[in-house]
Amino acid sequence: MRRLLPTLAALSLLTACQSTDDTLATSSTPVAVTGATAGAIAGDMTSRLAEQIGPAGTTVVKIDKDSSDYAAALDAALKGWGYTVISDGKVGKDQKPVEIAWSIDSFDGQVLARLSTPSVALGRAYSATAAGATPASPLSVMKLN
Repeated sequence: MRRLLPTLAALSLLTACQSTDDTLATSSTPVAVTGATAGAIAGDMTSRLAEQIGPAGTTVVKIDKDSSDYAAALDAALKGWGYTVISDGKVGKDQKPVEIAWSIDSFDGQVLARLSTPSVALGRAYSATAAGATPASPLSVMKLN
């Protein structure tokens, strides 16, 4: 009986840490990246995302509407790969879009980019230049359950 009470207390604390919420975090406030840099990063990240989420002809993606250069570049890159992009929130009855959340941050002079869906999260650091951006780290791929 002496062992049962501490064990139950420990188990109750551990179960409080679990979450079953499948929603994505909202996009963070983007760092101001210029057109060439935004286009280079969006193009690279979209090509890597395409490897993970399925064929462009049958996959519909949904992103939040934003007026930043990166959001416009991401939208253009996704459309360039052949994806149908929904940014106004109007989803058809028979459509089940893949929701994409994104963020752009800066750290130690590099730009950190992230794209995530309910099933996968991609991240990479870039060195920004006046002519665009080049990858400064390997691609990080995290499969989510």
